[in-house]
Amino acid sequence: MKEGAIFSVIDTARHPVNWFVLALLLGSLMAPGSSRAADALLDFDTEEQAALYLQLTKDHRCLKCQNQNLADSNAGIAQDLKREIYERVIAGDSRKTISDYLVSRYGDFVLYKPPFKATTYALWIGPFVLLLGALWYAFRISRKSKSAQPSPDAAALTRARELLDD
Repeated sequence: MKEGAIFSVIDTARHPVNWFVLALLLGSLMAPGSSRAADALLDFDTEEQAALYLQLTKDHRCLKCQNQNLADSNAGIAQDLKREIYERVIAGDSRKTISDYLVSRYGDFVLYKPPFKATTYALWIGPFVLLLGALWYAFRISRKSKSAQPSPDAAALTRARELLDD
């Protein structure tokens, strides 16, 4: 590397556009931490209430994001649900009462681990049924392909041996 190339890299580091890019990069790295900052500002009477709030926000799904729990989501409805959970925790409601309220309002979908009952059988058993069906189908195809291959008759084997002996 030429000596002038090192100085050109140093000079470009002083350019205002590079500082702007660096500031954006640092801001984007700090952004995920800011989502928890609002929860840290919540005022609980006891540590048990704070732990209950945290557990409830982790155990319930964001209705908009669907693959995130409430604790990790910044969607508007997630913020509303977190506020509702906070108010109920402060009011002294139990974990079961709060969870039952959310389920009665939004259905089992709001739970990250839905219960095993008649309406969720397909959710719990479906993947295993599909896997067994796929394995059965693969086994069936492999057996068909083995039986579809014709076995050589004695005349063909004799002819092949004669050709090889020549």
